[in-house]
Amino acid sequence: MQTRFTETFGVRLPLACPGMSYIATPELVAATANAGGLGILASGPLNPTQTRAAIRRIRELTDKPFGIGCTLMMPGARENCEVALEEQVPVINFSLGKGDWIVERAHAYGGKVLATVVTEKHAISAEKAGVDGLLVTGHEAAAHGGEVTSLVLIPAIRKVSSLPIIAAGGFGSGAGLLAALALGADAVAMGSRLAMTRESPVHERSKEMIRQRSVADTLYSRNFDGLWCRMMDTPTARAATRKPMNLLAAAWKASAIARKLGMPVWKVAVGGMLQKPQELRQLALFGAATESIRLAIEEGDHQHGVQLIGQVQGLIDDVPSVQQLFERIMQEAGHGLSRLQQLQA
Repeated sequence: MQTRFTETFGVRLPLACPGMSYIATPELVAATANAGGLGILASGPLNPTQTRAAIRRIRELTDKPFGIGCTLMMPGARENCEVALEEQVPVINFSLGKGDWIVERAHAYGGKVLATVVTEKHAISAEKAGVDGLLVTGHEAAAHGGEVTSLVLIPAIRKVSSLPIIAAGGFGSGAGLLAALALGADAVAMGSRLAMTRESPVHERSKEMIRQRSVADTLYSRNFDGLWCRMMDTPTARAATRKPMNLLAAAWKASAIARKLGMPVWKVAVGGMLQKPQELRQLALFGAATESIRLAIEEGDHQHGVQLIGQVQGLIDDVPSVQQLFERIMQEAGHGLSRLQQLQA
């Protein structure tokens, strides 16, 4: 199946794996690429040295195009993006920040750039900056989906943008792919569905919990990491979202994060409290959430960890390989298209 997405980004299928922290590892990214889609490496948990090693590991596993995700608001994101540009990664996906400088430098070596957006305003701004495509994230998605559902958000952004659109949020089947195409998208990103594959590093305990959950078993809150975020509904997640972190606790957590990043501790904590308290609190929330996310994914620890997951979890009941999943999705899409054509007749 060829769309503007496949033509623009040089892949065979209109399917993508978004850059999910601790999940979109080199192995899952490469498996996605080898199966015909676009895999996007998660750089959030990595330092520049680890980012470079991960990029080179992907190149050992595949000769197909792949991407890297850079959440510009997060500490260390710019440094990781610099590494990606130096390594001339084929596709760079940025979010939560201005990516004009990324577009200029990626285009200089023939790379492509994706902007993650959740509103029409963001889409218009990204297109003006010269990006090559949009990752449009609806309300149903894991982590930082928008306030508007994919059913409405995709056609709304299609009205204001001519760029290829990758639809994210609620997609995990051939029927979902057809729906996204009908709404104006050119591909789908399936984070939760790809988290439930053999190549995914998600712990077996977490995979089994996902398999057992329904579409209603998620929470959506801004108290977990400071942004509106969707996660599996568990006692730990409920406790983590009960109330926002106070400034004193934020200063303490930000100090620990500063030590890990090699930043001046008291400059971050005290300076943040006096000058930029909201930025300090956001840094602390990101840091605390990152460790909680890691525990659920890597260790299957749901007493202390929180699993980011989309509402589509309720439609997932098996753990195939990425290759098997993609073959199934394209077969389902073909059958669905035939059925629609029969209805038309």
